[in-house]
Amino acid sequence: MINRKFFFDHVKLNLFGGSVNPKQLQGLTAILNEWETNYSQSDERWLAYMLATTHHETGRTMQPIEEWGKGKNMIYGTRVKMNKKPYTDTNEIFYGRGFVQLTWYENYERAGKELGKDFLHNASDVLILSNATQIMFLGMIEGWFTKKKLSDYFNPKTEDWFNARKIINSTDKANLIKDYALKYYASISHVL
Repeated sequence: MINRKFFFDHVKLNLFGGSVNPKQLQGLTAILNEWETNYSQSDERWLAYMLATTHHETGRTMQPIEEWGKGKNMIYGTRVKMNKKPYTDTNEIFYGRGFVQLTWYENYERAGKELGKDFLHNASDVLILSNATQIMFLGMIEGWFTKKKLSDYFNPKTEDWFNARKIINSTDKANLIKDYALKYYASISHVL
């Protein structure tokens, strides 16, 4: 079990400028609860990197959010699939949403199948805290988004905080997220 007092004291000081608001607390707690319930025997670096990803992708809100700009000027912000062919079975646009900024028709379709939900017709449901949490965990652990997964970068022989960004978005902002991840890792290193 993660020492939550140490965790929150540490992240408040090192990642949130001295205080965590109720929404940030809610998001952080949801992620810690999911970890402790289903993944606590896994590599703690995975948790640190997921927390860092959420920190970055939600603009420190630690809440599932819609992408700023809603896919404006991005191909996924139009009614096309990854192969650039249009889809006609839903009116939804699959711009970034959630903790990981889930994009593309195919990713919403897979997330829906995995969670037993209809995200193709209810895309905003990926913003529900429990859905966003499960999508992040399963997607980053199983490699849904880019075929890269946490175990590619964190395992007994590898520790690659920079290239782990490829799980979500090439190496965009990789050093910044690496810095967040190392701070989160330091905050979860004290367990009960």
